[in-house]
Amino acid sequence: MATKWNLDPAHSEITFKVKHMMISNIKGNFTNFNAEIEADDDTFSNAKTTATIQTNSVATHNVDRDNHLKGEEFFNAEANPTITFESQALNGDVTGNLTINGITKPVTLDVDFNGINVDPWGNTKAGFSFEGKINRKDFGLNWNAALEAGGVMVSEEVKLAGELQFVKQA
Repeated sequence: MATKWNLDPAHSEITFKVKHMMISNIKGNFTNFNAEIEADDDTFSNAKTTATIQTNSVATHNVDRDNHLKGEEFFNAEANPTITFESQALNGDVTGNLTINGITKPVTLDVDFNGINVDPWGNTKAGFSFEGKINRKDFGLNWNAALEAGGVMVSEEVKLAGELQFVKQA
């Protein structure tokens, strides 16, 4: 029987980074997301993972940019309130289906299983780190502006990263 692990949101984060004006990186994160794992054992080799991110929770520390990202030119959060990811294993490179703007594509993430430990309150927790990259245009995130000196305002490549902690369910 599979064991269920629920996300510990207080000890988890999902971030992204994108090149701006071809000269610097802008970082952001999502503040509202959830994930769960169903695993046959504590190796997680055949684990089923599902994650849901609320697109309206995108945060880059700039209100105007956040509103632009939530709008129709990017996430269109009103019409597409969630981003989802589903995979069937959590060892090394993990390929799963990522859905953004209603478009689903396979994505490969580099996942590190950081181990299992018991917190001072008796909760068994498992930690994972992940990194990957996507082409935003694959998901209909097409907005851009040409720069006078050449190049574009926002790169097509988006780097993804996360630190996720899960709590084992009884």
